[in-house]
Amino acid sequence: MVEAMEQPLVPVIMSGGSGTRLWPLSRQTKPKQFLALVGEYSLLQDTINRLDGINKQEPIVICNEAHRFLVAEQLRQLEQKATILLEPVGRNTAPAVALAAFKVYQQNPNAILLVLAADHLIQNTKVFQQVVSNALELAKQDYLVTFGIVPTAPETGYGYIEQGAQIAEGSYQVKQFIEKPSQTIAEEYLQAGHYCWNSGMFMFTAKTYLAELEKYRPDIYKACKQAMQSPTVDLDFIRIDKEAFLGCPADSIDYAVMEKTDKAVVVSLDAGWTDIGSWSALWQVTNKDSQGNTLKGDVLVEQTTNTLVYANDRLVTTLGVDNLVIVETKDAVLVAAKNKIQQVKDIVARLQQAGRIEAVQHSEVHRPWGIYDCIDIGERYQVKRITVKPGAKLSLQKHHHRAEHWVIVKGTAKITKNSETYLLTEDQSTYIPIGEIHSLENPGKIPLELIEVQSGSYLGEDDIIRLEDKYGR
Repeated sequence: MVEAMEQPLVPVIMSGGSGTRLWPLSRQTKPKQFLALVGEYSLLQDTINRLDGINKQEPIVICNEAHRFLVAEQLRQLEQKATILLEPVGRNTAPAVALAAFKVYQQNPNAILLVLAADHLIQNTKVFQQVVSNALELAKQDYLVTFGIVPTAPETGYGYIEQGAQIAEGSYQVKQFIEKPSQTIAEEYLQAGHYCWNSGMFMFTAKTYLAELEKYRPDIYKACKQAMQSPTVDLDFIRIDKEAFLGCPADSIDYAVMEKTDKAVVVSLDAGWTDIGSWSALWQVTNKDSQGNTLKGDVLVEQTTNTLVYANDRLVTTLGVDNLVIVETKDAVLVAAKNKIQQVKDIVARLQQAGRIEAVQHSEVHRPWGIYDCIDIGERYQVKRITVKPGAKLSLQKHHHRAEHWVIVKGTAKITKNSETYLLTEDQSTYIPIGEIHSLENPGKIPLELIEVQSGSYLGEDDIIRLEDKYGR
């Protein structure tokens, strides 16, 4: 189709956010968009799979520096090519989408952006794709389209959009955006029938969005334009001008553009949408047993009702409980009343204030070369299980405060110690003294597994002096 060539559809997937309300499973280094909460795929992967069958170009995924290798790995698992655009710092959605719009504008100003969040659940893909098709026609007319969710309950956790005059079937002018309401007002909105939830999903041409952004927030427009003047390619990633972006104000698309423009329209979407903003929200959308329980993992329940139990590593049993959320991971357990679950973020805040690592990362940590899992830790020692992907290599490095013992469990390791290089196989070991330059590589075709025992006065990850690193860290 000529028209499709003239105005291609480019999905823009925003993969920021910390997901603190889904702690302890969601953490700073691996938030909820990278977790398989419903089904076998992560929420990010589900977002990409949802686009199958839509005539589109390769997506742009916007993420922060810390998550870049997670994004790349999850795309690789799907065999999905994409542009991965790195934000040096978080500046909310208006600047993030502006970066993508400038990137697309360079190729085709009339290209249409479909802006999606990486951490939403949409259960009816067919309806979603039909509504996207309907919205496409409005975007081609230079409207700024937002997707409004048909409400199913008087939800106080979402913002609302009031529908104005009808433009087409299921499409309306935006009368106003409304902040999260009280319970009473939310009930009134549900009864009135012309209010919908604000999903945070959008569609518009790159040209129209940038024109409206320049009109209403020239400061954001200017900073993002400058940041995108000379992007650099680093492995699978696109890096922008950090200093220029640091000077960009933070603002949402709603505040910066949608609440001000006269081009805003809302398209109704009734496709089983939720942003899975809490454990209770996940319980609501998952399959339950005859007692109203959602159970995942190694779980045994007795006299238990209306409860979510998520066992990640160990057997979890319950007896005589109701309306609870119980989430077990290797290093933390959450037990909460379901009606208090929104306050999990307060627990996370206390952990952060105390400097607890459990607020930041799991005991199992993903790196571009593979995974390490902290097995045991004590005064002056730490034990890790390390898995290195075939062909991957850790940085050439040294430590000022710790020595390391490596025992090969599976596969073949290529070891560099100062100017010496040698191979180790299963049941063989080596010792890395304090201050010695070293690296570890997997030259084989199968994963390399080893046990690392660290000993010393300080065992933090910041005691790594990198001399060479193929991943640009």
